[in-house]
Amino acid sequence: MNVARKLEILADAAKYDASCASSGAEKRNSLGGKGIGSTEGMGICHSYAPDGRCVSLLKILLTNFCTYDCLYCVNRVSSNVPRARFTVDEVVALTIDFYKRNYIEGLFLSSGIIQTPDYTMEQVVAVARKLRNEHDFRGYIHLKTIPDASDALLAEAGRYADRLSINIELPSVEGMKALAPEKDARAIRISMGRLREKIDAAKGERADASRVAQAQMKPLVKPQRFSTSGQSTQMIVGADASDDTRILAVSANLYGSYRLKRVYYSAFSPIPDASGSLPLKAPPLVREHRLYQADWLMRFYGFASDEIVQRADGMLDLDVDPKLGWALAHRERFPMDINRASREDLLRVPGLGAKTVERLIASRRHRRIHRADLTRLRVAMAKVLPFVTLADHVPKTDQLDAEQLKPQLVRAVARESGQLALFA
Repeated sequence: MNVARKLEILADAAKYDASCASSGAEKRNSLGGKGIGSTEGMGICHSYAPDGRCVSLLKILLTNFCTYDCLYCVNRVSSNVPRARFTVDEVVALTIDFYKRNYIEGLFLSSGIIQTPDYTMEQVVAVARKLRNEHDFRGYIHLKTIPDASDALLAEAGRYADRLSINIELPSVEGMKALAPEKDARAIRISMGRLREKIDAAKGERADASRVAQAQMKPLVKPQRFSTSGQSTQMIVGADASDDTRILAVSANLYGSYRLKRVYYSAFSPIPDASGSLPLKAPPLVREHRLYQADWLMRFYGFASDEIVQRADGMLDLDVDPKLGWALAHRERFPMDINRASREDLLRVPGLGAKTVERLIASRRHRRIHRADLTRLRVAMAKVLPFVTLADHVPKTDQLDAEQLKPQLVRAVARESGQLALFA
């Protein structure tokens, strides 16, 4: 099989993994004739750094052969799909060639399990090692790690990769046992813990080296790097019976216990020759979107995982975003006075983002906030106004108690979104 055909198969096989949607990459380039590659610039948009820079990636599997039979995976051993396998040199050559053609700025590499976890991990690490050591490649590298691989291989992977990820796969242990019996939920958690320890240790060494350099007024001698952009994971949504309350609780635990940079949610997609144990239909994609919004509330808005879902069945409301759903269920907290409310309270107002809240707090130190100020900040007025008071605005006294408020807001927000789309 030629390389072009392999690329067609193994790029398509990698599309189900969303855990490289953001990179957290540090800025590196090859100015001055040093090395090849960059984490800066523009290209095919696949991944975004925290400051908004696009990091275009070659996203492939080393192979879609796999000895595991996870029922939700199109590449499982019993699946009837075309198979292919790259050599280490082929992946290295593709990465360098694609970079020189200005197609990419980095590599996301995963793999099915072949022979043993250690053998597979060694092949994945060998690609990164060769790119860094032999080609002085300075672009972004994200490696998918194998949970059962040896500690030495995980340590080596972190030396070459900007980010490592281990997919938790499913939110529940019961779901894992039913749909991926060869995978061990406990082993996945142990590997995440090992990665956290190594990432924390590397950060501590860098901080110590910086303090010593400053105290001695000497150039900084950088210690050995380790996955400087942290680790991430992915959960499949809708393949088992886990509700959104459970999914968010698992995510909160992952963020707290392992300091993950991101938890990604991937809506289950029916696959060819699917097992009877799987759902016949995929969950609505808006469910995945609501989970990302809820995840944002936990990470940046001070919400606890157990207060976001309002429905008795444990599922997020698909008609409204989670913050609006929370506000509608806690109408006694509103309206809030934008000119007096704390930052923590303002972050709970529907339609106010974190940056907008900071700007409002900065502005109100000098003058009172009016409706025109919100308009200038381009907030979703239909969503915000029922929940706030301003210098020139007070919502009607019965508005927050009206049963029709939710459908009114749904219609108003949809109308406002449609108008904004005309100018996009």
